[in-house]
Amino acid sequence: MRPSSKAYPDGVVEVSAEKGYLREFGNLVFHFALLALLVSIALGKLYGYEGTRSLVADGEQGLCNTSTAVYDSFRAGNLVDGTDLAPFCFRVDQFDATFLPNGQPDMYTAKARYAEGTTASDPATWKQATIRVNEPLRVAGDRVYVLGNGFAPKFTVTFPNGQQRSQTVLFVPDEMQTMLSSGAARFDTPAGMYPNEDERRAHQVALEGLFAPTAGFHGTLLMSSSPEPNDPYVAIRIYEGDTGLDTGKPQNAYQLDQSLIEQGRLQQRAQVNLAQGQAHALPDGTSVRFDGYERWVSVQVSHDPAQIWVLVSAIVMLGGLLVSLLIRRRRIWVRLVPAPRDSDSADSGERRTVVEIGGLARTDQAGWGEGFDEQARALALDPTDPAGGRSSSAGRFRGRMRRL
Repeated sequence: MRPSSKAYPDGVVEVSAEKGYLREFGNLVFHFALLALLVSIALGKLYGYEGTRSLVADGEQGLCNTSTAVYDSFRAGNLVDGTDLAPFCFRVDQFDATFLPNGQPDMYTAKARYAEGTTASDPATWKQATIRVNEPLRVAGDRVYVLGNGFAPKFTVTFPNGQQRSQTVLFVPDEMQTMLSSGAARFDTPAGMYPNEDERRAHQVALEGLFAPTAGFHGTLLMSSSPEPNDPYVAIRIYEGDTGLDTGKPQNAYQLDQSLIEQGRLQQRAQVNLAQGQAHALPDGTSVRFDGYERWVSVQVSHDPAQIWVLVSAIVMLGGLLVSLLIRRRRIWVRLVPAPRDSDSADSGERRTVVEIGGLARTDQAGWGEGFDEQARALALDPTDPAGGRSSSAGRFRGRMRRL
């Protein structure tokens, strides 16, 4: 509390005091922290980036943060050109998903290995880490999150000459509750199997269909009854012809080019349901086998150089807000005015003084309430006097109290 006093020539004495200056300090801290928060967010957007990539969780397929070209999608700030990304590499060895009885996801857990820098040649020496929901991998100033997951069936195509081609292809979930997924695969013929390019393109193999972790059938229609991989099945259409692999045109990784099918360049040869390990043979001797599946995960690499400043600014802003809300600012005045003596006071020799006390709450929600009355009595009356109406040094007082 900061007091001040003033004396007037006619004997009037005025004393005032104010408390709660810390409230204004908290108000200033809040606004400066808010400004720092906005600046930090803006700098993070300018110098930050986010990239996403889908990886098969088999310990073989990895990602090195060396270029924007390694991502399926990349979004960067205006001051990021992609040449100075934080160098590190990582790969996902295993992915586990647990589900509630109704099929709702309960927890995702990915076991990964990583190394800072891009010169680590032996993956066996990489550090191990576990990535969960809201528990990202933090490496080289970046954060690696697991965003989504699915199944990647593995197919093997055996051509008439006995040569084989195998692929593990990502299927995207169409029904999140049962993880019924769809996707496509394209297989080129072995080198030297056909004498010319036209004949080679006429014998390429393509697959398109569904994957069910736990199969359920309505007749021959494949459905999925659970997201848990208890009885994996695929329902695929097998095509032969020109898959468009060497046209140079971009294609959807999860669907075949329908224009090739409509033009007759890619013709359907069979439609089958296959359990794990089963195969189907075409009339020309080509066979397609469903070998099993792997799990795949969608990871996001996020870089925000201002994240620490955002956190500090938010904490300081909250502290300033609490101080400005909890501390009350109040002011009180006390004026001592000598009163003219009347006949009774002249005979008794007592001097009368009028005590005027006023209070002001400097904020709308900080009213004095009963506290003003208590403060006024403590100022005007002698607490040691049993009568409660006399001063400790002079005679009787007459008081006027006012709350503003």
